[in-house]
Amino acid sequence: MAIPASRAVALGLILGPAELLPVSSSAHLVLVPWLAGWDWEGLDPDLRKSFEVALHAGAAAALLIGQRRVIAEELRSFDSRRAALVLLSFAPAALVGYTLERPIERRLGGPRATAFGLLAGAAAMVASDRRPQRRGRGDAGPADGLALGIAQAAALAPGVSRNGATLAAARWRGFTREHANLLSRTVALPIIIGATILKGARLAGRRMDPPLRRAMGVGVAASFASTLASQGLIRQVERDRALWPYAAYRVVLAAIVLAHLRRRPGAGLQSGDARSTPQGTVSPVGADHPVA
Repeated sequence: MAIPASRAVALGLILGPAELLPVSSSAHLVLVPWLAGWDWEGLDPDLRKSFEVALHAGAAAALLIGQRRVIAEELRSFDSRRAALVLLSFAPAALVGYTLERPIERRLGGPRATAFGLLAGAAAMVASDRRPQRRGRGDAGPADGLALGIAQAAALAPGVSRNGATLAAARWRGFTREHANLLSRTVALPIIIGATILKGARLAGRRMDPPLRRAMGVGVAASFASTLASQGLIRQVERDRALWPYAAYRVVLAAIVLAHLRRRPGAGLQSGDARSTPQGTVSPVGADHPVA
């Protein structure tokens, strides 16, 4: 089964703004096809996952271009303390992702688990945003890097959101909203690049049909374009805005999913939520992303 180009473009366009806001871009990649009634689970799980990672790679490329001045400024001030920050923020998520990616995919990839991840992330964001804003640009150290790394590892659970989890961790550590957002974006790129390389290596040995290659190409192009066009959303988050509106959006989206599941009790099982079979095994599922 191939991915229709129109659907690949639609998901790419959705990913851009969702990637720049703490609303879980990967939750949208899981839930939009499910709510729209697409036969998403008919796709090969590895190819579907690789398609999702490819969309995130397109978004990462757009971020590199759109935020090049901020990145250049960070690189100019890069020192051993910042190196430790980046390393500690990368290591926990890389370790957990490399060792537990498949179990997470099998058990936590469906709409019900994603909805609970959205709710958990929303609660963390609201609680952490009540902390005082007393720390700034030059105050981040190794302990902060470890906190951000643990947050990124937790974001491997569907719906939690890498952006939302790292924002919550940085605010919990007392950083201002502006600098929490900067830290969140700074530690994101190594994880995105690492996930892209890992998935690219797994995909390299597989033969893809021309329709799938075309769908992946137009999806990545749409993701790149929508992320580049949505750069202004970053400033909206940075302007000392409270995180509760994003948390509220997540709660509403989760409520829609859970209400849909109540109306159709079998829908979650058909769409990838982990479940026990009569033999006691766990059925394969789609998964949330390894970074967003």
